[in-house]
Amino acid sequence: EIGVVTGVQTCALPICGLRGARPMPEGRRASGLLGGKNMNGFFKSVCAGAVIAVLAVPAMAQEVTLRFQHFISNESAIPKYFMIPWGATIEEESEGRIDFELYPAMQLGGAPPALYQQIADGVIDGGWFPPGYTPGRFPSAEALQLPFMTTMNAEESSRAAWRYYTEFLEEEFAGVKVLAIHVHGQGVVHTRGLSVETLEDMAGLKLRGPSQQASALLEAMGATPIGMPAPAFPEALSKGVVDGGVIPWEIVPSLRVHELADSHTELGGDRSLYNTVFVWAMNLDSYNGLPDDLRAIIDAHSGLEGSAWAGRAANTGDIPGREAAVAAGNTMVLLDEAETARWAALADPVIAEWIERMESRDMPGARMVERVRELVAEEEDREHLSR
Repeated sequence: EIGVVTGVQTCALPICGLRGARPMPEGRRASGLLGGKNMNGFFKSVCAGAVIAVLAVPAMAQEVTLRFQHFISNESAIPKYFMIPWGATIEEESEGRIDFELYPAMQLGGAPPALYQQIADGVIDGGWFPPGYTPGRFPSAEALQLPFMTTMNAEESSRAAWRYYTEFLEEEFAGVKVLAIHVHGQGVVHTRGLSVETLEDMAGLKLRGPSQQASALLEAMGATPIGMPAPAFPEALSKGVVDGGVIPWEIVPSLRVHELADSHTELGGDRSLYNTVFVWAMNLDSYNGLPDDLRAIIDAHSGLEGSAWAGRAANTGDIPGREAAVAAGNTMVLLDEAETARWAALADPVIAEWIERMESRDMPGARMVERVRELVAEEEDREHLSR
């Protein structure tokens, strides 16, 4: 219903098709300043002017609230340095037409492995999830998680991850609108009550693993891998369910791992022990339902550069994460080149087994591994040339 403000009173008339009309009482229709028949002409004139005025007013800009969810603390590096600034940026550039809400620690319900489906089903408008938490569902993404495939620089490896996504992963993630895909920096072994200084020290340890690929490597090293989401790791470590686990430095402070573990083992060289893929995505209907100009704002901060942004966030978080462990007085172990080579040699059969498993499913496992290596090397070279 449209009410027309005349400057004296609000009127709306059925004769011009405007909803919300309030006809004058029967006894007053023929009276008034203009009197009798002229009164009908007066209202017709007002209605005609009102219609012109309404048609001349631009349509009000659409406003939308986007609810995103993830499974860790907002004090962790990726929410702190990527998700929250990303949301603030699209709010600012939309001049407030987008209201971005970010819910940490699964506050909107569900468990971390359910995040992809929550986004696909529209339970939430968007979120951040690791495909590795649903083993076998996104097999092509696993190539990025194989041991010693990515560098310790999360930004350059995340650029490679996005490029790999455009070549191999779009079909697997067709149920959502992928905004960014990224990895973390170096994988670190964190233990309690003992130090891992050689490969032999891994034997018999119960270690948290984030994915099938990381767990396969831990098993090859003689450890017993126990899969669990990152938020479950601190309790498992404090209760002795595990002796330690592998996670990147950037999430150490928010999980208080530097308080629970007392030894941390890093590898030498330039390749990460393992990696985990993360996806920042929207529900397709939520994305497609936005006006073109709002979609353009989201697009401008997604894709290759959005993925690089998330990778930079991981790099930024690695610094205070490592510093927290040093400040706690914990043992810091850096494997030398020779010892690192012993660990890396165990990755080869893990990778070969993965390739064989993919090709048994008529998937180009060897080509996917080769392409990840090519893309990582290209981004590594590009990063070095830009310095």
